[in-house]
Amino acid sequence: MILSTKTKSPKRGPMELFAKLFGSLLLFVYHCFDRVVIHGYLSGLSRPGQVEYFFRKVVGQPVLSKEVLSQRSREYQAWVESYARNHKIPIEWAGKKVRKEDYTAPELHHMQRQQKHGVYFIFKSMEQGNTFRSTVPRYPTQDPNFRILSQQRSRFPHYYFYIHDEVLGPVVLRVASFFPFQATYWLNGHNFMEKVLRQKGISFRKNDNAFLSVADPQALQEASDGFTPQVIRPRLEYWTFLLGPKFSQKERQAMNLCRFYSISQVEYCRNFIFKRHFPIHKIFERSCEIGLWHVTANKISEMFGTRLTKKLKGKLSTTLEQIQHGHHVFRAYCRNSFLKQYEKFSTFLRNELCSNNLREFGLKKGLDHLAAVRTKFLEITDRFAAFQAQGLNVHVDFPLLQKLALPVWRGKVRFPGIKIHDTRMIRLLEVFLHASTQVLGWRPPQLLEAVLQAYRLSPTTYSLNQLRYDLRKLQGHGLLQRDGRRYAYRLTPHGTKVALLFLLFHQRLCGPLANSLFRHRPNSSLQPKSKLETAYHQADTSLQRVIQLLEAA
Repeated sequence: MILSTKTKSPKRGPMELFAKLFGSLLLFVYHCFDRVVIHGYLSGLSRPGQVEYFFRKVVGQPVLSKEVLSQRSREYQAWVESYARNHKIPIEWAGKKVRKEDYTAPELHHMQRQQKHGVYFIFKSMEQGNTFRSTVPRYPTQDPNFRILSQQRSRFPHYYFYIHDEVLGPVVLRVASFFPFQATYWLNGHNFMEKVLRQKGISFRKNDNAFLSVADPQALQEASDGFTPQVIRPRLEYWTFLLGPKFSQKERQAMNLCRFYSISQVEYCRNFIFKRHFPIHKIFERSCEIGLWHVTANKISEMFGTRLTKKLKGKLSTTLEQIQHGHHVFRAYCRNSFLKQYEKFSTFLRNELCSNNLREFGLKKGLDHLAAVRTKFLEITDRFAAFQAQGLNVHVDFPLLQKLALPVWRGKVRFPGIKIHDTRMIRLLEVFLHASTQVLGWRPPQLLEAVLQAYRLSPTTYSLNQLRYDLRKLQGHGLLQRDGRRYAYRLTPHGTKVALLFLLFHQRLCGPLANSLFRHRPNSSLQPKSKLETAYHQADTSLQRVIQLLEAA
């Protein structure tokens, strides 16, 4: 189990506390980038003056008219159509209410099965984007070729290239078909980690964007740490050069046509993989209950590491939503960022930090600063884990009585359920508990005699066949075991806990409280000086208060 990695934050106490409380329930823990959205700008053609110089001085167009700008767009659109036709790549207009990743999934699976890399699908979509507009000045000027060039947002076609990259895995590249051809890239750290593990021959099980099991958790974390700008940039440059707009060698030499990569959106997650479903589901339920009440504005600002002032803009709240795949998602918002927590796949719990503006954290947006983003977001998720470690260290509900009341199957044999109101079973469990000196176990005749004497029953009230039937039920539920091959029985460790809980609930808790509610309620002013009796009175008063609140509602 990984609870400390190469990338260390200044404070490792939170994860150590979480490991101390829940380490026995965890298989492994890893943290990584999930989705990363990167914008690629042609820095040499980002301002009107640069575009005018490019067309007039470099290309040799004396008049920077609307037709000149449109010509570049038509050339690129024609190139995309011919590229898709020559490589037999499906190209379609994106339909409404269609999730592109699901629609292209069969093509991606086909590429993965054949171990091929490249573009496997192209979507066309009409979207808003940044471009330039050329207009004739209202009043004549000394230069008849002068045009006013201004930036604007307009609606025009965008191309979505769905790529299976040999290093990064599935990647989506969107290129605007109008000048200056802004590009956007969608990456996922889990896809990169999957590629690394396959190259190293490490077996794993991955579902959607989550690793549920892995043969070497340390190698999984090392793969996550390898998602660096030095790995990402060459692949972005390659696909931009291959699929982006084309510039001649003369144009490249005259202008700086290299792209500047800026991080637009980033998601960093810390993932906890539990051994079984029960603890994670109950822990997440209790976490939502505690979080909605105790995660206040001060706690949110403390987790995000920001000062709480009156000038703070944006959201500062917590919500419980049910949006993603029908699962509940707990969110804590701070300005344009938020922490979210959700559980799925029965054993998977994720804490994730999502940001749409890195400047809120004092970080730079350039791709080269991805390591600083990792360090900062790791600290924030650590503080979130610290709050969880304290808030989740509570008792959670376990439906023991409900599980025992249901019948169980052992092979082809069906064993009936055990009801808490079954008097015969309560008597039998009490004899097993109190007769702990029977080292070699109880034989049925001996046990029957002990039950009859303890409760002053006649042999006709409780027979040996009834006793054997009860022993069979206890053994079927795993509460009883035989002493070797002898027909002598004793409680298992699990059976001892169940017997104690049954007797405590029946005789010590439920019985006295039920008597005070339905038969006779003792006078609290004349109660004896007993800690147990004081506790009963406190519980009785609390029950009465609950009843009054229900009646008022």
